[in-house]
Amino acid sequence: MFDRVLIPTDGSEAVRPAEETAIELARIHDATLHILYIVDQPTSLSGTGEGVPGLDNLLDALEQEGQEATGDVATQAEDRGIETTTAVQRGNPHDDILTYAEENDIDVIVMGTHGRTGVKRALLGSVTEDVVRHSEVPY
Repeated sequence: MFDRVLIPTDGSEAVRPAEETAIELARIHDATLHILYIVDQPTSLSGTGEGVPGLDNLLDALEQEGQEATGDVATQAEDRGIETTTAVQRGNPHDDILTYAEENDIDVIVMGTHGRTGVKRALLGSVTEDVVRHSEVPY
């Protein structure tokens, strides 16, 4: 039924249950597991001039964190005989998850949530909620 399963991850403990679910879903369906980490790159930093000191170093460190996070999930999946594909990208998590899913013909997206409610959710938003609202791929 599913040939390609996508698990976007941020490497946090909160996403571990979703990672496990995605691994199991890929195993059951003999599907390829796509593991995606998006470094949330600001699109504009008004009033900061040409460059932001240290921003490139921070983004590079976050990319390294993404490599480790996707690698950890890939190792768990590969230990169970599941084919994996990993990707670390800079951009907007909501948009780039949807773009990745479309470009890679993903059959199902498995996502976790940090469980924010109230003011924190209103201020910070929810990548999962945005993906659910805009995706044509089952979740």
